[in-house]
Amino acid sequence: MIVNYTNQGWEVITQRAHGLLAAQLAMHWNKKERPTRWTETLLAIAEHDDARTELESDQLLTEQGGPLNFDMQLFDPEHCRLMANISLSKSRYIALLTSMHMVFLFEKEADSNPLVKPFLKEQARLQKQWRTNLAIDEQETSRIYRLLEWCDACSLLLCRNEVQPEKRNIEISQGPSNTTYHLRQKSNGQLTVTPWPFEEDEFQVRLEKRIIPQLHFKDNEDFKKHFVSAPVEEIIWAFKM
Repeated sequence: MIVNYTNQGWEVITQRAHGLLAAQLAMHWNKKERPTRWTETLLAIAEHDDARTELESDQLLTEQGGPLNFDMQLFDPEHCRLMANISLSKSRYIALLTSMHMVFLFEKEADSNPLVKPFLKEQARLQKQWRTNLAIDEQETSRIYRLLEWCDACSLLLCRNEVQPEKRNIEISQGPSNTTYHLRQKSNGQLTVTPWPFEEDEFQVRLEKRIIPQLHFKDNEDFKKHFVSAPVEEIIWAFKM
């Protein structure tokens, strides 16, 4: 989950809500750059971290009893196994993109965690096998994955309230064409991306969040109880060229 501290308490956004926001952004992408397997690509973007829901997890709190933000979590072989199995049950194409995303997330731990290097080696083997099966070369696979990573990065900027004030740019990521994109808020509150990568000139995206006033929780079950009872709020962002 994504956790932001606000003056009202913890703002909590689930990984699935973040993935859904990423897929909404992808849905508006320039048609000329969309992969052939567009439906599967959208599913991979929406479900790139769907191994467990927050209510199924037993790793929800920090040692101090606050909610655990997603970037505090380290490599978990069981979590990765679940992600791999779920994605492969849909298609090898989705499994390929999911595998690439897991490598992107955890390769930075290769030197500090002895479990990571064997995992990376196995993912490289599987990715090569799936590329051969699907008749997609490595260059095209990388291009498609850059779209997933771009949508993931843009969604995270929105989820983490990192849009800059006073019309300042913030870098998103490099998209399929290796172009660097920037996100900016206009004076009227609308958002724009430079260069504009979308098919339409304007559109909206939505996200659900929960505000939990309590700052400290006894255990995972205590947090889950407050999570379930928290009111759900919807955020809407308007994008315009």
